[in-house]
Amino acid sequence: MKVKIDYDLCMGDRNCNKVCPDVFQYDEDQLISRVLVDKVPADQKELVRKAARECAPGAIIVEE
Repeated sequence: MKVKIDYDLCMGDRNCNKVCPDVFQYDEDQLISRVLVDKVPADQKELVRKAARECAPGAIIVEE
């Protein structure tokens, strides 16, 4: 699984960082979240899916 963030949609509300801090990190300078990994670890996949579902603007893109 891979995950991306559409930076045009990201509101920077940090929800994904709260749900899955091992995959997402908040960029204090840009006020948006960043993806920390190239490939999502198996134990983080469900959390990444949850973060994507809870992302209000739909900025998280999951590639299975």
